[in-house]
Amino acid sequence: MPNPTVVGFSGNFTRPSKTRGFVEHVVRDIAVRNNLSASTYDIEDVGASLGSAKWARDLDLQGRDVLDKVVNADVLVVGSPTYKGSYTGLFKHFFD
Repeated sequence: MPNPTVVGFSGNFTRPSKTRGFVEHVVRDIAVRNNLSASTYDIEDVGASLGSAKWARDLDLQGRDVLDKVVNADVLVVGSPTYKGSYTGLFKHFFD
């Protein structure tokens, strides 16, 4: 049986990112305290196909892999910088 997972996802598409750094910190802390496997992703990891994808099947292999890990996580930690008082458009698009 696979080890339960905690996955972090940051709404940033630039690096370095304070938001991703914070999400990684929280993910590591949860993983260590609860003996979970951990990974963190951001918009950049999803890849260029995200912007034009209408469905998950429209994502390229890299994007589908990240989406699969997010969907199947036992614990999900998300963070997004605010842009004009809200989260980024690609962040919303990914979760839609």
